Amino acid sequence: MHVPAQPSLADVARHLDAMLCTTDVPDYPGAMNGVQVEHDGPVRRCAVAVDASLHTIDAAIASGANLLVVHHGLFWGGSQPLRGRIFQRVRRLLAHDVAVYASHLPLDLHPTLGNNVLMARELELTPSGGFARFQSITVGVMGDADVETSSLASRCGALARREGGQLVAVGVTPERRTLRWALCTGAGASSDTLREASAAGVDTLIVGEGPHHTAVEASELGIAVLYVGHYATETFGVRALGAEIERTFGIPWSFVAAPTGL
Repeated sequence: MHVPAQPSLADVARHLDAMLCTTDVPDYPGAMNGVQVEHDGPVRRCAVAVDASLHTIDAAIASGANLLVVHHGLFWGGSQPLRGRIFQRVRRLLAHDVAVYASHLPLDLHPTLGNNVLMARELELTPSGGFARFQSITVGVMGDADVETSSLASRCGALARREGGQLVAVGVTPERRTLRWALCTGAGASSDTLREASAAGVDTLIVGEGPHHTAVEASELGIAVLYVGHYATETFGVRALGAEIERTFGIPWSFVAAPTGL
């Protein structure tokens, strides 16, 4: 592709939309994937973060970025009046001419830059298929292994701590081995994913988070669950997008850490 000397927001967004298949991937209404806020002029510097929050917006401005790429965008909570903290977010972006680009499920499931495939690689796991069905897509990944579940839990624990969280492990015993695993970042544990895991013969489910009842259900199904943290499991994709933007357009980037501990 032709790379302009001073790439515009439209240039960057066109590349990301095509690569991520933004218009073809179904998602939740609040995701609003793609450009959420425009700006004037070329993209000079990019900041990436998991969430579009006051903290990440201010950090992007402080870094000199005029493009903020996030996983959870400005409208994740649905339609809200522009008042209070919501107004302050938009006001800062417009006052400092910072654009926002968001990618939720398209980034979760991307085969090379996605949260799920990159986390699997981090854990030394090799995916062989999809997992966690949502409408016409599978968001997560699954595969076979032969590893002590406690060893896998240790890897997950190190990842969680690195990103400011901590691992919660259910059903992990010294003698247990993981032979078939499934992974779904973010809010990956639900009754649906547990049923899907059980039907696929999965013995270990790796997720970001899930409600209390999923730990109870998993125990009854004989499935070990590693809750690594919603935030911790979704830092991979935005970092990969930052690197992709620099590789393609020569735009420098930085990651804004804003761990929630969840």
